[in-house]
Amino acid sequence: MSRFWSDQVAGLAPYVPGEQLKRPNLLKLNTNEHPYGPSPRALEAIRAASTDHLRFYPDFGATALREAIAALHSIQADQVFLGNGSDEVLAHVFNGLFRKAGRIVLMPDVGYSFYPVYCRFYQIPHEFIPVAADFSIQVADYTTRRATAPAGIIFANPNAPTGMALTLASVEQILAANPDSVVVVDEAYVDFGAQTAVPLLGRYDNLVVVHTLSKSRALAGLRVGYALASPQIVEGLLRIKDSFNSYPLDSIAQAGARAAIQDEAYFDQMCRAVIRAREHLVKRLKTLGFQVLPSLTNFVFARHPGHSAASLHLALRERAILVRHFKQPRIEQFLRITVGTPDDCERLSDVLAEILDTSGRDGQDI
Repeated sequence: MSRFWSDQVAGLAPYVPGEQLKRPNLLKLNTNEHPYGPSPRALEAIRAASTDHLRFYPDFGATALREAIAALHSIQADQVFLGNGSDEVLAHVFNGLFRKAGRIVLMPDVGYSFYPVYCRFYQIPHEFIPVAADFSIQVADYTTRRATAPAGIIFANPNAPTGMALTLASVEQILAANPDSVVVVDEAYVDFGAQTAVPLLGRYDNLVVVHTLSKSRALAGLRVGYALASPQIVEGLLRIKDSFNSYPLDSIAQAGARAAIQDEAYFDQMCRAVIRAREHLVKRLKTLGFQVLPSLTNFVFARHPGHSAASLHLALRERAILVRHFKQPRIEQFLRITVGTPDDCERLSDVLAEILDTSGRDGQDI
């Protein structure tokens, strides 16, 4: 602690990202990165943008990229807001839409752990709504009328880290019941089998849909995210951005992201490959005795009734396989496992089988 810190810094509890080890033959299944590379068209666009033109500032409005995203979703470019990864987009959403005196933000108690971090950072009062015993989000918990309408409601759909998704009809129920609250649907994983809320934008001016190119577009290293909303909401977010950093996306990121967005054939092919690998991984894990929540993401959330998640996590780590273990209440016995290539999934399954067999012979948890 430094005596030069501001009053706020000492009290912050930052978000903790997944572990990044440097080990030979490491199988990294802990941060939900895409198992396949980005679109070849995106890589070519990145190379083409790497010229002496980089001495100029990028287009601060990222016009071409916003137009490509708008075309993808059949909306207008003034409904697109861009940021340096969806986490920055979410930060501006919390700052620009949720800071309303006397009003709280609602979110699931099992959800993306960055949400409460932003609430603490921006001093936004919030309430955790417990998910059901089966870890599903209960629509009725968000549609009950309150004396004071919440400033906002936010949830990931599919949810993280559970991988479970609400239907479009359920999302619409929440929107319709909260006309005076901003409803943010974080769709980081939607492309792996869930329903997007984008078609509801024309009917609900309180909807914000957040996407990232880190997952289904395999561009986690490029840091591009975006929000889709009404032009009025986007205008407010742009005011926040331009009061913080007018150039969040560099020229290379804009070029690569635009090419990735436009290469729909590659995108569809890779999403289908991940879904097939996920289905196979779920079968293997169930054969090994794991309980696996229904997933529509590029990861699975699983627990083994005979072994602690902490010990399994450590045993895998010792064998150069990283998965994610969360220590918070209700989910401390689960592992979140990124879906890799078929070979990755086979290696993981084989190692788990070995671990479980060894511990079974020893008659104790590992």
